[in-house]
Amino acid sequence: MRLLLVEDEEQMVALLQRGLGEEGHAVEVCTRGRAALERGTQEGYDVIVLDWALPEVDGVTLLKHWRGAGVRTPVLMLTARGTTPEKVTGLRSGADDYLVKPFDFEELLARLEALARRGESEDGPVRLGGIVLDPRRRVLSRGGREESLTAREFALFSALAKHPGEAQVRARLLSQAWGPDFEGNGNVLDVYVGYLRAKLERLQATDVCIRAVRGVGYKLTVVADNAS
Repeated sequence: MRLLLVEDEEQMVALLQRGLGEEGHAVEVCTRGRAALERGTQEGYDVIVLDWALPEVDGVTLLKHWRGAGVRTPVLMLTARGTTPEKVTGLRSGADDYLVKPFDFEELLARLEALARRGESEDGPVRLGGIVLDPRRRVLSRGGREESLTAREFALFSALAKHPGEAQVRARLLSQAWGPDFEGNGNVLDVYVGYLRAKLERLQATDVCIRAVRGVGYKLTVVADNAS
């Protein structure tokens, strides 16, 4: 999962980054409410973990802003506020789940996984020419043949597929697939584009291709529906 953690308590941030990282999940951190207003509207997060008490803008206000802006990313409120009225307020403000501190890490992990599955199930298959992208299963298919996508491949292909025919700058694609704080070698993008091209070739998807745009990045081009 790619998670956005909106939390200002340093010890809690360190705990969750370590624990979730050991489970193989990517955790991006935002410690102040004002910055989280914009960060939460970005695409690509499987779940947002949100504290209530934050500097500048509180969690409930953030929730109302995101939902008002059309953000559908599942949100789990993780807070010390545990009275019934507070839980009701959080859930009615747009939270999909609510967990009170202190908490059991295994329960948190299970809740996050359930929310991620729910978020994926809300996104139906997407047809691009003769191929179909199944977000729930992270599979590309054509004419009865299938190619599974890794989490990175899925994030990259999805970023390209949302804007077919439009050139996407390298920085944006890296941010979508590896997170906005990615500081690694940008050549990894070219490597993963190669992986996707190979899978499209194995599917014989001649009507769908990923083209390099000199000086910009890449774009996904759909010619026609030639599925057999």
